[in-house]
Amino acid sequence: MAADKVVETVVVGNYVEMETEGKPQNMKSKLSNFFWHGGSVYDAWFSCSSNQVAQVLLTLPYSFSQLGMLSGILFQLFYGLLGSWTAYLISILYVEYRTRKEREKVDFRNHVIQWFEVLDGLLGKHWRNVGLAFNCTFLLFGSVIQLIACASNIYYINDNLDKRTWTYIFGACCATTVFIPSFHNYRIWSFLGLLMTTYTAWYLTIASLLHGQVEGVKHAGPTKLVLYFTGATNILYTFGGHAVTVEIMHAMWKPQKFKAIYLLATLYVITLTLPSAAAVYWAFGDMLLNHSNAFSLLPRSPFRDMAFITFGFACTPLYFVWEKAIGMHECKSLCKRAAARLPVVIPIWFLAIVFPFFGPINSTVGSLLVSFTVYIIPALAHIFTFKSAAARENAVEQPPKFVGRWVGTYTINVFVVVWVLVVGFGFGGSSAAATPLFQHHRGSVASPPTQLQSHSSQPLIWPSNAATFRLSYQMFLPHGFT
Repeated sequence: MAADKVVETVVVGNYVEMETEGKPQNMKSKLSNFFWHGGSVYDAWFSCSSNQVAQVLLTLPYSFSQLGMLSGILFQLFYGLLGSWTAYLISILYVEYRTRKEREKVDFRNHVIQWFEVLDGLLGKHWRNVGLAFNCTFLLFGSVIQLIACASNIYYINDNLDKRTWTYIFGACCATTVFIPSFHNYRIWSFLGLLMTTYTAWYLTIASLLHGQVEGVKHAGPTKLVLYFTGATNILYTFGGHAVTVEIMHAMWKPQKFKAIYLLATLYVITLTLPSAAAVYWAFGDMLLNHSNAFSLLPRSPFRDMAFITFGFACTPLYFVWEKAIGMHECKSLCKRAAARLPVVIPIWFLAIVFPFFGPINSTVGSLLVSFTVYIIPALAHIFTFKSAAARENAVEQPPKFVGRWVGTYTINVFVVVWVLVVGFGFGGSSAAATPLFQHHRGSVASPPTQLQSHSSQPLIWPSNAATFRLSYQMFLPHGFT
């Protein structure tokens, strides 16, 4: 029988942390802790790195074809820095909220703190409602995109089944995540996710370099503002994966260390995204404008078939929200919580079937949801939380000197809000919304469908994105509607 663990309260500065100490004495407990219980800085780094890029990795070459090589590289570096800054703001607000609550003797050992609760505790119910609406909508569509990407990727490996059938299958697989209690238990999943993301990125890089440039390759981008800002918002989405920041922090033994972890995760992700996107764009050029998934241009091989993107991270915060809404969050029975979570999987599954392509959706989600969820709202929340002199003086953590303390922090926050609101939401949103119309105007719907190589002697016909979308939603309309 495993020895009872001793829980002691450790005070670090003004922040109270709950740390679990004591060593299990039998092999079963040791294995359980090694594979299942993860609260270290390494676990947080695995979760941040694997969750930050995920399926967007496959659409970044598509973004490079819209932006051009130079702009693609610059936007990755810029939005990587911007994303790290807002993740830092979220971590500061989390620590501030948790410290205030623990001073009031609130115990969070059976409760996972979420972003909307941080906003509620620091700024009130109106901020909570706005944060909850944006965060849940973003996580919903993020889960949908992950599911679509998995089905799309496996389709290129095995096209004996169509993409929609693969979506059904992976929807069932996604349902198994209801048995993962929290990010504290994602150790193996996040490790495998990072491993496969790393492999996929370097496969794209090496395979493209070995393939060489296609005959008559052109690198004309950027050619149109609509495509330019659509590509930019896809990169905004790439480094806006910290909608699960608070949940990952809460799973850590020492959440104060998260600030450095997210920056290191971003730096690592850039070592994956820059080489892979640049190499694929170098090899295939403007062909990528009609191929949002980079896998579609690379020849089939055992190495390509091994590349895969994991999913499931974005579902978990939605499970927490649903559990709290129905009063099941602090239930100790894993089976009851898993059963209660199943209704969350159904809309994700349904939407993934309705939208069978994920390239254009990335840009739309990036401009309309990510802009506010992980850039604008955190920056504004930080400004309003510490707007008074008393709040700044009593802050748990003071801004670092190298950014200019409070004045520098305020200036950066205002810049983030204005930039993302104008460029990300304004230009990016209008461009993302116009992209399907633009594709139709070019004749992509009426043009011959893309032919993908199948095992049979006949080419496998797969309609273009816009035509596929039209066919998808018509399946769910009453007879006679168009």
